[in-house]
Amino acid sequence: MWRSLVRLQCQARVALSARYGRARLPVLWHAADLSIATSERKKFYQDVNISQREDGLFEINLDRRKLKTPGGKLFTVPNEALAVAVATEWDVQKDTLKFYTMNLTTLCNTALDNPTQRDKEQIIAAALKFLETDTICYRVEEPPGLVELQTNEWDPVLNWVEKRYNVIIGSSSSIMGPQITEETKDTFRQHLGSYNFWALTGLEFVITQLKSLVLSFALVDRHLTVEQAVLLSRLEEEYQIQRWGNVEWAHDYDMYELRARTAAGTLFVHLSSESSSVKRKLLQD
Repeated sequence: MWRSLVRLQCQARVALSARYGRARLPVLWHAADLSIATSERKKFYQDVNISQREDGLFEINLDRRKLKTPGGKLFTVPNEALAVAVATEWDVQKDTLKFYTMNLTTLCNTALDNPTQRDKEQIIAAALKFLETDTICYRVEEPPGLVELQTNEWDPVLNWVEKRYNVIIGSSSSIMGPQITEETKDTFRQHLGSYNFWALTGLEFVITQLKSLVLSFALVDRHLTVEQAVLLSRLEEEYQIQRWGNVEWAHDYDMYELRARTAAGTLFVHLSSESSSVKRKLLQD
């Protein structure tokens, strides 16, 4: 699972960088900073390594310098698995640091600096709001081809999530959307509460990318792959593209970027939930 997500994130980022250069790629130094223009910096280190502190946390060292967050905090992560993944992002940089390729570092910065100053309950509340406007719960009434496509592609995932969590969600073609019961919200609230703060940071990032709590749960639970989840989140757009055509470079950019972010967020959820130490070979091919 980890290897495939790392590979997908890297492939998407390489494709983006090679095809479009840096002009359109955003810096994600905190996960909320999606509007910041891209920047690069000349590489200032040779070696990257990790070290464990007495309190069990792991640090990232660039030569002999300790990595810090944009907020000035010492960059520390809770386990070896995540430390290795972040160190790999820094290790693969060439002559310049392409910050837009470092989504795991970005998410760590967000968890450490907490720029929006939210607690766990506030993050859960924000995630639950997506259930009220979930992408796959809103259905069209026409054209018939899209109606059929939504039914065939979205219903199986929706049914799986309802069965998996023993909830009722439903779908609607009304602008008001389906009526989500308090029991369903409570069930999801308890499930989200089982994640630690770091994992919630990653999960909220995935939900934001897909505009869907349902698809995000199915992805994190390994019922869907990243490619499947992204395609399902863009189902209507893909239908219109097949029907009317598209601006090729824009479509490709959006798809690659969404896959890269979704893969990184999903990987971050799993790595942040890892309690035991792992060896570097777990993240190698």
